[in-house]
Amino acid sequence: MASTQAICRGTQNPPRQMPMNAMPRIYSYKLSRDFGFAPNPFHGVCTLATCKPQIREGAQVGDLVFGFGSKALNLEERMIFAMRVTEKLSFQQYWDDPRFSVKKVSFSSSKAAAFGDNIYHLDRGQWIQEDSHHSLEGGELNKANLDRDLGSENVLVSNDFVYWGAGAVPIPDHLRVLDGDDLYPNGRFFRSRHSEIFRSEVARWFANLPERGNLGRPTCW
Repeated sequence: MASTQAICRGTQNPPRQMPMNAMPRIYSYKLSRDFGFAPNPFHGVCTLATCKPQIREGAQVGDLVFGFGSKALNLEERMIFAMRVTEKLSFQQYWDDPRFSVKKVSFSSSKAAAFGDNIYHLDRGQWIQEDSHHSLEGGELNKANLDRDLGSENVLVSNDFVYWGAGAVPIPDHLRVLDGDDLYPNGRFFRSRHSEIFRSEVARWFANLPERGNLGRPTCW
């Protein structure tokens, strides 16, 4: 697979104020792998189209999703990405939408394209898994990945995100322990139950991040 430079560099933006009545749900989980596939932060849009079916099923437009490093990545307690869900599509909608053709896999153009996450679609009622990071060698179907990914037929899309990747950042102290809450998830599973006070504080912090976009290369590159 050919190498590539970062496709979407971060931009300086003014702080964004959340409406007073905005109360997004917060989802957080640990990544054991980070190839720019799940999430896929390229081409100016961050997408979560595979893995974590419970989050892809439950998260709604306006909710916040945070991905953290793990012991496997040697990035414990550091934040790899943060995204506000701005669209929620089905696999078939994602596949058919020309905006996201650039997220389909191409092994001949760039490393980012080789890790495209737009890989599932229907053909005569059957799910097709395109040759991709989630298939077996040579493009053969990986049934285990297919079954897990189809645990939810939803794709989370964000044009309001920050992806730090290998430059993962520490979690702010005030989001570690606040009113008994912690943004960092315990164990292997995701966390989504937080007090309203904590959710409001996290939303305020995210809204006022000084940069947006793809700020770093994937950790596993």
